[in-house]
Amino acid sequence: MPAYKHIFFDLDRTLWDMDGNSYQTLCELYEQHDLKSKGLNDCNEFICRYKVINDQLWLDYSRDLVSRDVLRKERFTRAFKEFNLTDDELATTFSNDYVSHAPLKNKLMPDTMEVLDYLSGKYELHIITNGFEEVQHVKIEKSNLKKYFKNVITSDLAGFKKPDPRIFDFSLKAAEANLHNSIMIGDSLDADIAGARNYGMAQIYFNPERTSHTEKVTHEISSLKELQNIL
Repeated sequence: MPAYKHIFFDLDRTLWDMDGNSYQTLCELYEQHDLKSKGLNDCNEFICRYKVINDQLWLDYSRDLVSRDVLRKERFTRAFKEFNLTDDELATTFSNDYVSHAPLKNKLMPDTMEVLDYLSGKYELHIITNGFEEVQHVKIEKSNLKKYFKNVITSDLAGFKKPDPRIFDFSLKAAEANLHNSIMIGDSLDADIAGARNYGMAQIYFNPERTSHTEKVTHEISSLKELQNIL
């Protein structure tokens, strides 16, 4: 096995529990904005439909098909329209509230702290994320992750988004690392795994749902604790 020195993590859904934190925030905002009185009778149904729309917009964003501003507004505009609610002002306010509140949540993926404690004694740890600069650092701070990471590379900082190979090149240069001593860990086959692989970088696919796929990966895990068997 190569002698890795640098480990690059994705953040959302790899370390920071995006789904859990988002769910809690959306439930709070659903009540705060009294969406039930506006025709959204079931909070869970609203969140399910929102999640599908949000995931697609993030995929489009990673492929430069939509801008950040479009992503932030359209995900709620479209989710509201699923319930025949057309209110651009509400969609904008709801979006702003979500961006302000969600990063303050601190739920992490299972075993995150234990595994980072283990890895930080052996490797230099870094983050590469497509999340927004002003948001991702708040998440890292509020969830007590900051102490583990030497570099946090956002797509805003790099000027490129995963899977663009240029964000991996930017990140390795920032960390003073090279392809031979670096490995990428993430939950997205498109952004993290294919992106790193196409750059020539080893990868570990974090697949907690054990979703079937045909991608070639260096390693695959379904729990973060399995990293202790690999690294």
